[in-house]
Amino acid sequence: MTALEGLTIIDFSRFLPGAYASWVAADMGADVIRIEHPRELIKQDAIFGKDDDPVKTVRRRARPTFTRNKRSLLINPGHAAAKPVLVALIAKADVLIEDYRPGVLASMGYGYAEMAKLNPRLIYLSTSFAGQTGPLAKAVGHDPLALSLAGVLSRLNGQTAPTLPGLPVADVLTGSHATIAMLLALAARDRSGKGQHCDVAMSDASLPLHLVHMMRQDNLDATDGMTQPGQWHPKGGVWLCADGGYVCTSDMEPAYWARFCDAIGKPHFAALQHDRAQYPMMEVELKALFLTKTRAEWHALLSAANTQVMPVYSAEDALNHPHNQARGMVLDVATKAGSVRQLGLPFTLSYTKPVPPVASGLAGADTPDILRELGFDQDALEKAGAFT
Repeated sequence: MTALEGLTIIDFSRFLPGAYASWVAADMGADVIRIEHPRELIKQDAIFGKDDDPVKTVRRRARPTFTRNKRSLLINPGHAAAKPVLVALIAKADVLIEDYRPGVLASMGYGYAEMAKLNPRLIYLSTSFAGQTGPLAKAVGHDPLALSLAGVLSRLNGQTAPTLPGLPVADVLTGSHATIAMLLALAARDRSGKGQHCDVAMSDASLPLHLVHMMRQDNLDATDGMTQPGQWHPKGGVWLCADGGYVCTSDMEPAYWARFCDAIGKPHFAALQHDRAQYPMMEVELKALFLTKTRAEWHALLSAANTQVMPVYSAEDALNHPHNQARGMVLDVATKAGSVRQLGLPFTLSYTKPVPPVASGLAGADTPDILRELGFDQDALEKAGAFT
């Protein structure tokens, strides 16, 4: 038996934070039904381009890791004819996930208060930019704005001037916290028998990135060589090598720092680890030194000295790395148009395993089966306009 077998999740989410939580649940055996709005699909085609090649369409739908092992119900939740279908689904569901701006889903008739009356055991999980309450609850924004509100963008890339991150940091953090919130609410329901509303904000989920920073000092804007963006500190660095590659070091503990200094032929640097006046000088010398060997040479030398070092891999190199492959983090998932590459779950359980990966099919591929299970006439709903 899988960890979440027997659970039903109705997933209204359109973006990664909500879809992340339902991905974890689907991989662990829950029956996740994606509510796909026909108009949202039109928007996606406008953004990503509509492809008339059926093979490319299959692959585009199958490629996202976070849509696998889910069923797709293509229906317009704002249409009156669709409401009986969705009410029937939600009435027997364990979890509802949504990522609309606060108040929007309620305006369609699917807000928490109404759905809690329909199904008192329902876990209602909302992910949003700034949460369901507070002065900015109605604000809209994506990943970089959440990082900005959380005070993270000013520090994230270690630069003096803020720069946009190249990855969806806030989205993944929010998805992780949303998953935790969902599972905690399910655990609480086992004890109380009651559902509840889980409010997960992207800005809230980004704030824990300050945890280590906060434990070191009271004023987070105080000049501190340990934490100030754009200032190097012996806790580590990213170094350009002779071949254009980079290595990253993180020898912050005194014993590792001493090994690092010995290995690079600068043993006198060991005593300067906490002498901030010497940091600029050491940084200049280290930058010049790392330019004398290739990335592979520095990795071999520093690894042999038992220091903390890792090549800075590209995304493609990381997916092909033997360690990530051995951990089961990279999957080849079969589709009718050939296999697509996806990620495995970022955790393992010794006893409870995930279900075999099934890539997402075309939008609405599961609509007939879902309607049949609920006892609805698909032709009648189509004539009423529920699918447009």
